[in-house]
Amino acid sequence: MNDDILYSPDVVDFYVLKDSYYERLILNHPGLITSHTVKGSTIICYAKIKDYTEMIQYMGTDYINSVPKLLGLLARPSLESSGIIQVQQQPYLNLNGANVLIGFVDTGIDYTLDVFKYKDGTSKIKYIYDQSIPGTPPAGFPLGTEYTNAQINIALASDNPYDVVPHRDVAGHGTFLASVAAGRSIGDFVGAAPDSEIIMVKLKKAYPFYLNRFLVPVDQENAFSSSGVLLGVEYILQKAKELNRPVVICVGLGANYDSHDGFGNTEEYLFNVSNIPGVCVCTAVGNESQARHHFFQQLSANGKPENIDIKAGERAGDIFVNITSKICDRISVSVRSPTGELVSRVPAKSKYTFTTRLVLERSEVSVSYSFPLEGSGDQVTIVKILDATPGIWTITVYGDIIIDGRIHAWLPLTGFVSPDVEFLSSNPYTTITSPGNGMGTIRCGAYNSIRGSLYPDSSWGPSILSADVPDLVAPGYQVGGFFPSGYGSMDGTSVATSIICGACALMLQWGIIEGNDLGFCAPLIKAFLIRGCDRTDVMEYPNPQWGYGSLNLMQTFFYMREL
Repeated sequence: MNDDILYSPDVVDFYVLKDSYYERLILNHPGLITSHTVKGSTIICYAKIKDYTEMIQYMGTDYINSVPKLLGLLARPSLESSGIIQVQQQPYLNLNGANVLIGFVDTGIDYTLDVFKYKDGTSKIKYIYDQSIPGTPPAGFPLGTEYTNAQINIALASDNPYDVVPHRDVAGHGTFLASVAAGRSIGDFVGAAPDSEIIMVKLKKAYPFYLNRFLVPVDQENAFSSSGVLLGVEYILQKAKELNRPVVICVGLGANYDSHDGFGNTEEYLFNVSNIPGVCVCTAVGNESQARHHFFQQLSANGKPENIDIKAGERAGDIFVNITSKICDRISVSVRSPTGELVSRVPAKSKYTFTTRLVLERSEVSVSYSFPLEGSGDQVTIVKILDATPGIWTITVYGDIIIDGRIHAWLPLTGFVSPDVEFLSSNPYTTITSPGNGMGTIRCGAYNSIRGSLYPDSSWGPSILSADVPDLVAPGYQVGGFFPSGYGSMDGTSVATSIICGACALMLQWGIIEGNDLGFCAPLIKAFLIRGCDRTDVMEYPNPQWGYGSLNLMQTFFYMREL
């Protein structure tokens, strides 16, 4: 199959659960372009929009679970405070990540930088899988172009490397994370695992169908489908198996569009991957604690409605609001505009969408209900406000059936909604983004290693599924590394995650490569890292901000010595 068709704007990707009753109906539909199964449980399908709208009729209420998430970026002193430099310099450990792979699903990598080259000028990047370039996909994969180490070395030896390997990292995010986790020593700079080698997956931008569905601003270039993430992780695992190497996988991306229950396709897939010996997956928890993008309220059983007030500024644009309620409850909503125009209470019917254009304002409002969700059984209610009038918008939540009563609401990730939009009554807890709100992976927060304080924006737990998240924190403020433009610094939980990935690579070298524990995988490594964390006497652990404490890899090895 020519993969050019998969880059058409009228194509859409979606999930089908393997062995579901409707699987054969989807796979035998004449409109299916192609499909790819990851880890034997989830099938990623591609079809034109008109055929997709026909296929989803087979799914009934399970349709909502077929929709991928949209993810965005969670944008040497640091290594010393984490105990990594001490481990590198400890003569008896002598750990630098040799024979360990670190894989990234991100914005790509500037392969021409010296930080990714050996002394002889050859590349330490084993593979680049660029999903954004049609061409020669990896064997068995539906789209993209694969570049091997040999091709990269030919490019580096040429006068015009991009004529040979036209892959670029325009955003710079993937390049920076790779340099922090696995960069070679240059001057005073060294990555956490400088002898490890790299597999980079560059994600393609999400299809226009989903950009429109989730009201992503037109100037947001870094919006990626979770199906691309799954393809990328599957590719990294396949290459690690071919090379017979242990691998750490870095996911420095996050989403706020889902129900935050940890039961989505991405979270379940990463949970299964994380339990494979020789594989460690690290996920960022997000930078949303101070964004005013989360609302929480407890509905009373007496039926009293509660208001969710949203402030919309002059440049609010479109607003997407995701409201969740528990499996035992059913809610319905009404919407009032800043001028007082009311969209009356919309009855809660699963897979039902009500849309209306306001009479006295330019805005359009839609309300959609979906329940029960796969895994949790919860209800999700989506309110969209197109071309929002400036002022206070009020969503009133009514309890049709109330037993538990907890409702959460989320605005999209920072960068996916106007900074002029926020909840008037926001809550910094439960702001962990997906897939960091799932189980199994090492879930990484960030702190300021210069002052010893929490990085202010690092998302707070708990998650809907787990009280103990994040697992730990690593430096995430003014961390040094390399962009395509040169040396610089970055803040946030994604760069903290790359530091923890480097630490995990050193542990995999000790456990797998040096034969001390061939069973090392994410849960085991997580346990050792947690035991070695730095903690203070002034707070209880775990807690929603710091998890079990801050990374101290040297202390982790001290405790492992006692086993």
